[in-house]
Amino acid sequence: MSYDNIFDASYKRVLETGTDGTDFFETFYQHFLDSSALISEQFLNTDMEKQRRMLKKSFYSLISFYASGAADNVLEKIAYKHSARELDIKPAFYDCWMDSLVATVHDYDPEFDNDVELAWRLVMSLGITYMKFKYDRC
Repeated sequence: MSYDNIFDASYKRVLETGTDGTDFFETFYQHFLDSSALISEQFLNTDMEKQRRMLKKSFYSLISFYASGAADNVLEKIAYKHSARELDIKPAFYDCWMDSLVATVHDYDPEFDNDVELAWRLVMSLGITYMKFKYDRC
């Protein structure tokens, strides 16, 4: 089975939890905020409900970027907003983001294994690399 198919199946399983995947995205932010005091500090005055909605939208953009090889308008706007010029989200935070994502997939996908983890990392890494690259280039 291809990593694309493994990812698709896993993504479907994790989003079947809760209402529209809400539980998944809430748990992701718990993992992410617990991953670093600096990250937690960055989110002190953040409307987390709005943040979860934005994360869900950005997920679609990251998946689309992987599939098409091109950043859509949403991903471009997110990259600009997260750049050194705006929110100054450090590139190193994206490694914590990815690890938090994998931890959340582990929590929600009953079929989680090494292939599932690699599939998620492969699909998301293209967009994450784009975000890191744009940090000081926006």
